[in-house]
Amino acid sequence: MAGVNKRKRGRKPKSDPPLTPDIPTSTSPHIDDVVFSVSNVELIDPPPSSTSHRPRSGRPRKTPLLPENSKLTNPKHGKTLKVTSPTRRLIDKPNGIASLISSDTTITNAAARVVPAMDAVVKVFCVHTEPNYSLPWQRKRQYSSSSSGFVIKGRRVLTNAHSVEHYTQVKLKKRGSDTKYVATVLAIGTECDIALLSVDDDEFWEGVSPVEFGDLPALQDAVTVVGYPIGGDTISVTSGVVSRIEILSYVHGSTELLGLQIDAAINSGNSGGPAFNDKGNCVGIAFQSLKHEDVENIGYVIPTPVITHFIKDYEKNGAYTGFPILGVEWQKMENPDLRLSMGMKPDQKGVRIRRINPTAPESMMLMPSDVILSFDGVDIANDGTVPFRHGERIGFSYLVSQKYSGDSAAVKVLRRNSEILNFIIKLATQMRLIPAHNKGRPPSYYIIAGFVFTTVSVPYLRSEYGKDYEYEAPVKLLDKLLHEFRQSPDEQIVVVSQVLVADINIGYEEIVNTQVLAFNGERVKNLKSLASMVEKCNDEFLKFDLEYQQVVVLQTKTAKSATSDILTTHCIPSAMSEDLRT
Repeated sequence: MAGVNKRKRGRKPKSDPPLTPDIPTSTSPHIDDVVFSVSNVELIDPPPSSTSHRPRSGRPRKTPLLPENSKLTNPKHGKTLKVTSPTRRLIDKPNGIASLISSDTTITNAAARVVPAMDAVVKVFCVHTEPNYSLPWQRKRQYSSSSSGFVIKGRRVLTNAHSVEHYTQVKLKKRGSDTKYVATVLAIGTECDIALLSVDDDEFWEGVSPVEFGDLPALQDAVTVVGYPIGGDTISVTSGVVSRIEILSYVHGSTELLGLQIDAAINSGNSGGPAFNDKGNCVGIAFQSLKHEDVENIGYVIPTPVITHFIKDYEKNGAYTGFPILGVEWQKMENPDLRLSMGMKPDQKGVRIRRINPTAPESMMLMPSDVILSFDGVDIANDGTVPFRHGERIGFSYLVSQKYSGDSAAVKVLRRNSEILNFIIKLATQMRLIPAHNKGRPPSYYIIAGFVFTTVSVPYLRSEYGKDYEYEAPVKLLDKLLHEFRQSPDEQIVVVSQVLVADINIGYEEIVNTQVLAFNGERVKNLKSLASMVEKCNDEFLKFDLEYQQVVVLQTKTAKSATSDILTTHCIPSAMSEDLRT
């Protein structure tokens, strides 16, 4: 029949749908420059009703009258409601519980649902000025966005980190108010995608009760997401249930932490809004959704254990220090022959260490091919999971994420000679060789003779190659992004970003995004060391050894004298970023 969509046959595509953060609603005309653009977020419509109703013509049907002592079964809750008053007209409430228009009417055995503290939910307005990683001496055009947040104890407000990323100004507006209050950003947790705000104006806190946090919900528990999503200016409420609890990939922070999957609609602008349970307590913060043609109404919530960790971290240290990780890469031990070759007994379980981060504290104690049997007294299974709750298991990285930076943990390992060893390891946060974020700092750069040197980060790759940088960027840079560890805490990948054309650099114009390995025979450790070596060089030539066996040679005096003219031509204020001067 024409106009009817037939179901397609065949297998579904095997590609995994991407997770996208629920970004704040942006009003910028240059939305393609935003890291988390609206195009990456799926706007989910409510699912259609399973039963279609044809509209009736003529006069509307009157609501029936019920005689006294009659019974009414609520189809949604499956509970019998007894009408004990004289005959009155029935009115259907949005929550599915019927009521009668009369002060004499009483309905017994009806479960009342606690109304969430919606007055504590605020709208967040932010003006962003994002750095230009391709031209690191300048910033992009500013843009504005709106998202959600909510008031907690201590005259503070929680929202998402990506809602206030690269902020210039943040303002908050309460429900039903026409006044915007300037807010101060106290802390930004990039990994967990949470930000903490405050307002100095006492008027903002008048009549606002802070939200209370609840326990981690169970599967099928009802949740209500409150916020200011796209499609209107007033507060919005969507409801659903908890459908999954597991370690999730946090898109903004490029890390993995505990998360909740819910079937309530989470749209652009819901960022930072609270998710309430039936008791009116907050059980999480809405932060991202799943976009794919084969799924609908899949949203993700930051649960209370992660939120509590962020708040306690800030209160303990006066700043956000991050979530510690165990600096090892491990392999599952599900194959019986592999376990036998490692000297494991039938009752022993664990995971094998593949590699250890050289900058991690555990590198002084653990060794490759050690089998981690337990972490803090909790036995680890061959698939890397630990008991979580009744009938549930979760990755043992959850145990690590519950610790704070500087905490100690007991680790039991099995060595190749069947020797069981116990270590007390001090946990710490660790930086990748190619960091996922610059944590609000402007990019570093150094210019000599038109050669623009900078450091590689994920924002830089995204700026150079777009959102598909994982496919478009040079293979060697991607290999370092995915597999390389830092050999020292201050190691960086330094590249020639581009060559600003001038007479002195003729023949070098096509060098783009190529790593600098050495300068005048000395290994380049980071950008600051490179700038220092060039500035102090008194040799006749400047020689840069690049990736792919390329060499750049310049006369020292000519190169340094030509730099100022090149800076003037391209309106560049300085030959190096401010952080390299200190």
